[in-house]
Amino acid sequence: MSRQSFVIGALILLSASFVNRIIGFIYQIVMIRLIKPEGIGLFNMVFPLYILVLVLATMGIPVAIAKLVAEEMAKNNVRGANRVFKISLSILILSSVIFTALLVMASPLLMKLVFPNPKVYYIFLCLIPGIIVVSICSAFRGYFQGLQQMTPTAITQTLEQIVRVVAGLCIAYLLLPKGVEYAAVGASLGVVIGEFTGCLTMIYLYFTRKQRVTARSRPVYEPFRRTIASIFGLGVPVTLTRFVSTLLMSADAVLIPQRLQAAGMSVHQATSVYGQLVGIAETLLFTPTMITIALATALVPAISDALALENHKLVQTRTSQALRITIGAGLPCTVAFLLLPKEMCGVLFGYADAGIILAALAFGGPFLYFQQTTTGILQGMGEAVKPFKNLVIASVFKILGLYYLTAIPSLGILGSALALNVFYVLIALLNYLDLNKLIGYRLHLSHDVVKPFLSALGMAMVIWQIKLFLSFSPLLTLIVSLVAGCLVYVILLFLLGGIHRKDFLHVVRLVTKRF
Repeated sequence: MSRQSFVIGALILLSASFVNRIIGFIYQIVMIRLIKPEGIGLFNMVFPLYILVLVLATMGIPVAIAKLVAEEMAKNNVRGANRVFKISLSILILSSVIFTALLVMASPLLMKLVFPNPKVYYIFLCLIPGIIVVSICSAFRGYFQGLQQMTPTAITQTLEQIVRVVAGLCIAYLLLPKGVEYAAVGASLGVVIGEFTGCLTMIYLYFTRKQRVTARSRPVYEPFRRTIASIFGLGVPVTLTRFVSTLLMSADAVLIPQRLQAAGMSVHQATSVYGQLVGIAETLLFTPTMITIALATALVPAISDALALENHKLVQTRTSQALRITIGAGLPCTVAFLLLPKEMCGVLFGYADAGIILAALAFGGPFLYFQQTTTGILQGMGEAVKPFKNLVIASVFKILGLYYLTAIPSLGILGSALALNVFYVLIALLNYLDLNKLIGYRLHLSHDVVKPFLSALGMAMVIWQIKLFLSFSPLLTLIVSLVAGCLVYVILLFLLGGIHRKDFLHVVRLVTKRF
């Protein structure tokens, strides 16, 4: 089985992410109209805690698998790569069973002490079986990513999303007569059913496409203790980073509704407004992350492979390439969120009032995308401790901001948006400084920042004029503005030299070579 280049691997994941994002948008639009922002708010109160336990159960091992398998394959040690995978899978099965049992026993206590709304109980219980399923599936994904084969991950992610959407909406529709809290159970069951389907598919792909040991493979065996130390040496820092990140998500889910109540809202109002933040505004804000997550996933084995071969120039090239794509894709999305927030939220979700939240969050968008890609680069370099440190520092300001700003009646949910923006800016800046120290990376101000910014400015002027001309129709304004604005952005980027013809020719050559 041949390896894929970094660009091709990222493109495969990006294609899957694009399809999944479209399916997810349709799902989110229909689900919000079905169970209202209150139902979305209820689901998102418990989902971060589910992710938190999942992070603890997986312990960063999938990232360690991707890195260690990539290193072994760079040395043509197929036996060593397969051994890393099998040991890691055994650890994940054991840990996921333990954490699932602990969570079931602790659920009544969590209802009393943690969740701000008692209606979330059944929503939470239905998510718990997914811990074992996702943990097992993540091991197989890490293995294929270590082989720099992103197609299995792309296939299973898309299949998961389709099954999740169909199952979730059907169950929510059937349970809606019982009440919004029961309808929201459909979202939980949809997640678990989708993950189970993806896991079965990944196991099938493993047995049909796994890397075979050949007679030419060198039988190199690392001591068992050293293998375990390598797995946890990377896994623990990654776990700390993700644990703190998801812990903060859980804290947001508890803190924001509580502070909105402190600002004068009722429980119902706070749940609904929180649902608009996470279910509408953040859903749109995170759209470009399909690019940054694809890049970050592909970068871990790609950077590890380059470092294993001591090719530091390749590390620089891949870092520069990934961040240039991140900035170039993130800026036009930010312009759209700033100028068309009410049109997006109103036309797509039926809640134009959420537009003000989206517009406020848009200022932090470029920094959010930048920090996701840089985190992937640092993890690929084996420096997972640094993103964790940066996350902790930025999180202090975030929590303080959420606590004080959200409770101000004149700000409310906009105070939450401001605190989130500060968080994104700080962690992006700290990650950049670490990259500068480690590999001497510096943004090329003219090519990486100024040219995309000027192109985005031209896009903004076009969208503004179209809004004035088509103000009578939000739907028409949204469609025409996005099409014309994106076209202008790409043309200006070409004219200014931000994109070169050779960039496209490079991708075409890689695709032709692959297929």
